[in-house]
Amino acid sequence: MLIRYKKNMEKIAMGLLSFMPEEKDVKTLQDTIQSYETNDDWHLYVWREEDVLGAIGLRLEDNQAIIQHLSVNPSHRNSGLGNKMIRAVKDKYSETYTVQADQAIEAFFRKCLDNQDSEEQ
Repeated sequence: MLIRYKKNMEKIAMGLLSFMPEEKDVKTLQDTIQSYETNDDWHLYVWREEDVLGAIGLRLEDNQAIIQHLSVNPSHRNSGLGNKMIRAVKDKYSETYTVQADQAIEAFFRKCLDNQDSEEQ
């Protein structure tokens, strides 16, 4: 289930985002979390089943919702969780925004869309 980030989730969100190559540096990671906490156009969510297993973050620009962070706990990778998170964001934002991905996750995003298209046929 997709849950909006709250300050009390900071450590787990930082841990998940740290798996992304561009977020390895602690200062960069702290700046990213601060942006999600202070910028009204940045939205961070965690994916919770029994535990928090993933994080997905996006920024809103004009009529676009751009997914800029996507991370899954390594022990739950290759289980379709990233795909579920992208679908949940699309369901939540697609009536108002065009959901896209930034360059860092574009290839994975396209793969998820291709999988969705083949499942719908």
